[in-house]
Amino acid sequence: MTTTNGQWFPPSWPDRIRALAAGTLEPVTPRQAATVMLLRDTPAGPAVHLLRRRASMAFAGGAYAYPGGGVDPRDERNVGWAGPSPAHWAARLGVDPAPAQAIVCAAVRETFEESGVLLADVADTTGDDWEAGRCALVSHELSLADFLTRRDLTLRSDLLAPWARWITPEFEERRYDTWFFVAALPPGQRTRDVSGEADHTVWLRPAEAAARYDRGEVRMLPPTIATLRQLASYATVADVLAAAPGRDLSPVLAHAALDGGQIVLTWPGHEEFTKRIGAAE
Repeated sequence: MTTTNGQWFPPSWPDRIRALAAGTLEPVTPRQAATVMLLRDTPAGPAVHLLRRRASMAFAGGAYAYPGGGVDPRDERNVGWAGPSPAHWAARLGVDPAPAQAIVCAAVRETFEESGVLLADVADTTGDDWEAGRCALVSHELSLADFLTRRDLTLRSDLLAPWARWITPEFEERRYDTWFFVAALPPGQRTRDVSGEADHTVWLRPAEAAARYDRGEVRMLPPTIATLRQLASYATVADVLAAAPGRDLSPVLAHAALDGGQIVLTWPGHEEFTKRIGAAE
């Protein structure tokens, strides 16, 4: 693992970038994914829920991130649905209705799996029965559709708002096409430290989290720190949600170029992440 300030990137990148430039590396097809920035108001402004990935994780171990993960086949099942339709989401996300529904379902499922917060018509998700259901989702014993049906619940797509889209670089071994959503913590619910992929959870104001990153106290991938900086200017959660419909969802994809003996990494529109990696690194 290599860091500059708090920016994380894998040590395998230089060799893979050179192989991609030489035409000896075939890029992996990115898997669709969703991640959710859960927000709650505080007297000092909105706070966001962050997880620290376990150091043993193969990808971004030790880095802070939001609840989220890849879309899988169980997310494609029809589910009780309230709020903007899959067709509406398809138009907003720039995909067909079926994958749009799966992306939204993945966002809801992963948020519940990793934080215990369920974006549905429910006020309390604590207790042994809820925990058993959450574990069944994690183990793939249940689909989100079955989980909600058994409790006579409806997914609330109106609680989500799309914020950004980032695609893992072509030279990365594990690639994701990830939609970042914002959502207010539903009244009556609370986050729980339940993710098996995380060893620490925290609520932080975006500006505070970004300051810790700048001091090198925490590690983050570019999409995480970029979205935190974007959230830092809003005074309330309602302001964040009101701004979401105007957000540009054009995907951000890193580019790598060879400049003499160095690799130059750039993320279009995000100059702070530009990085020059020497030939010996």
